[in-house]
Amino acid sequence: MILILDPAITPEQKALLRSALFSQGCIVREFAEQGQSMLGAIGGHGRDDAFFKSLPGVVKTIPISTAFKLVSRQLHPDNSVVAVGTVTIGAEQAMAVAGPCAIESREQALTIARRVKQYGASLFRGGAFKPRTSPYSFQGLGEEGLKILAEVRETVGLPVVTEMTSTIQADMMMKYVDAVQIGARNMQNFELLKCVGRMGKPVVLKRGLSSTIEEWLMSAEYILSEGNNNVILCERGIRTFEPYTRNTLDLSAIPVLKKLTHLPVLVDPSHATGIRAKVSPMARAAIAAGADGVMVEVHHQPEKALSDGAQSLYPKQFGQLMRDLYVIAPVVDKQIAFCSSPLRGDKHVTVSPDRNADDAQRVAFAGGVGAFSHKACLQYFGAAIQPLSLPSYRRVFEAVRQKEAAFGIVPLENSLTGSIHENYDLLIEDGVHIVGELTLRIMYHLVCRPDTSAGDLKRVLAPPRTLRQCRVFLEANPHLVKMPVNDTVEAVDRVSRGVEPGEAAIANKAAAAQFGLKIVEEGVETNPRNFTRYVVVGRAPIPDGPRRKSSLTFATGNRPGALLDVLRVLADSQVNMVKLESRPILGKPWEYMFYVDLEADVQRPSFKKIMRQLRDKTEQLKVLGVY
Repeated sequence: MILILDPAITPEQKALLRSALFSQGCIVREFAEQGQSMLGAIGGHGRDDAFFKSLPGVVKTIPISTAFKLVSRQLHPDNSVVAVGTVTIGAEQAMAVAGPCAIESREQALTIARRVKQYGASLFRGGAFKPRTSPYSFQGLGEEGLKILAEVRETVGLPVVTEMTSTIQADMMMKYVDAVQIGARNMQNFELLKCVGRMGKPVVLKRGLSSTIEEWLMSAEYILSEGNNNVILCERGIRTFEPYTRNTLDLSAIPVLKKLTHLPVLVDPSHATGIRAKVSPMARAAIAAGADGVMVEVHHQPEKALSDGAQSLYPKQFGQLMRDLYVIAPVVDKQIAFCSSPLRGDKHVTVSPDRNADDAQRVAFAGGVGAFSHKACLQYFGAAIQPLSLPSYRRVFEAVRQKEAAFGIVPLENSLTGSIHENYDLLIEDGVHIVGELTLRIMYHLVCRPDTSAGDLKRVLAPPRTLRQCRVFLEANPHLVKMPVNDTVEAVDRVSRGVEPGEAAIANKAAAAQFGLKIVEEGVETNPRNFTRYVVVGRAPIPDGPRRKSSLTFATGNRPGALLDVLRVLADSQVNMVKLESRPILGKPWEYMFYVDLEADVQRPSFKKIMRQLRDKTEQLKVLGVY
C-alpha cells in the first residue's frame, strides 16, 4: 500500500506513523514524487485499505497492484543506483563487468584483470565456487579463489564480484568481495536469497533458466524484504527450443523491467549465446535496448580455459566491443563508464596535492540541475561527484582556476548549430586545460503544465540556441510565439509556476520531470542526429590520462599561404586534423586565431620536431589540452 501523507504532517507525527506501521508488521519505505511525501507499507498481516486510511497523517491510499512490492516502480518511481565499491550502476552511465568464468590461478586472474581494466571494464568478475552440470567438471578454487579476487582489487583497482552458491559462504564473501552473484540455478534458492538480503552486500541476481519475469522479480523481493536494497538484475538468457545458441537472450525483458521495476539491469551475452562470435553483437544490442551494463567473459587463453572458454572473448575483442559501446551509448541517452581506458578514465577525478578536500570531487557546470550540462557532468564523472551549478560559462572557468571546483564541463559545439564561440574564447585564457571530452545526444521535448492542453498553448520558452535547433518544428507551428530565455531551467521553472497561461517550454525529460511538467510532443529537434560535444577542463593536464587527441590554437601572419604552410606541416607529418575553425582575436579587429583538433598526442617526445615546425610557421601557438 502507498500512503499519501498530509503536506502539513510534522516529523514527530511521521515518526509515530512509522512506529504504528512497524508494530503491525509492515515494511516501511519513505519516498517523494513531485514534492508529495509518501510512505510505502508492505505487509501488515492482511490489514485492509480502511485500516491504512484511518492512520493519522494519511490523506489517501493507493494499492500496489503487483505481487512484487518493494521492487515495484509504483513504490519507488525513480531509478535505483547501486554502488559496488567505487562504481555506480543504474545512473547516467552504462558499464561493463568483465573477467573469466572461473578463477584458475593468481597469474591468470591478474593478467586478465589488467587487460580488461586497460580496455575500460568497471568491475572484475570471476567464479571461485562454480556450480557445474557435471560433478567431474572444474568446481572452482573456493576460498583460495576469493583471496585471489581480493588481491585483484588491491593490485589492479577494480571492484570484484563472484558467485555465491551456499549460505555457509557468507562470511567469506563479506571478507573478500565487493558484490555477490546469485546464479541462474539458485535464483529460487529462497534461503540463499534471504541470506544475501541480510548480508547487505550488493547482489547481482541472474534470471533462472526457465523463469518468468515475475518469478525473477519475486526472487529480488526476497532480498529487498530482508533489508538489502542493493540488487542488480542480470538477464542471461532463458532455455528454449532453439539449439543454435546455448540459451535465447530475452532482450525484450529490458524494456519490460525498466517499466516494472526501479532496479538496475545488466545483460550477460556470454552465457546467453555460449558462442564467442555472438557475444559482441548481443552486447551491443543490450546497450541499445536500454541495459545499464553488460557482463562479459574474457580470457587471455580461452582455448586453455577450465570453464566456458568457447564463449570467452579475447582481450582485444573486448577492447573493440568497448569502443562500439562507447559509440552506441549516447544514442540511448547513456555514456559508457570507463575505469581506465584510452577513451576516458576515472583518473580525472583523482585527488591531487594541489586540491583541497572540499573541491576534490566538485565539478562545475553552467545552468541549473536538469540542464543538459548537468546531465553531461553526471554522464562523464558518474554519481560520486558533487555537481556545482553556476550561472555562466565564464563562472565555470573561474571556479576551476580559483579552486572552487576540481573540474568544469562546458559545451564547445553542436552538430546542428555549430560552435559555442564564447567557450573557445574562454579556453585561450591561462589557467585551464582540456582534459577530456564527451558527446551527448540532445533530444528536446515540448513540455507544459499537467493542467494545460496542447490546444491551449500560445508561447514557447527556450534559450536562443535551443530555438535554432528546433527551427523546423517551430516553423510548422507558427501559432507558438518564440520567447527566448537564458537557459532551459529558467524556461521550465517559469512554465511550472504558471506565470502566464498557455506557456510551454522546450526541454529534456530530466528537467520536465524535476519540475512536474508533462511532455506534449517528443523529439522536436530539427534532426535526430543532434549531438553536443562537451569538454572537461582542469587546472593542469592529467599525467596518466587518455592522450589520443590534442587541441591547439594559433595565429598566422597576414601573408598569402600562411595557413597553407601550417597545414602542410601536418600533412607531411601524417597528422590527421579533425577540426579547423577561425575566430576573431579579441581587441584586434580583422585579425584571426585558428582552433585545431588533432588526432595525436602533441606532447609526446616524438612530436617535438613537428611542434618546432609549427612554431616556426605560426604566432601565439598554444596547446589547449591533450586528452
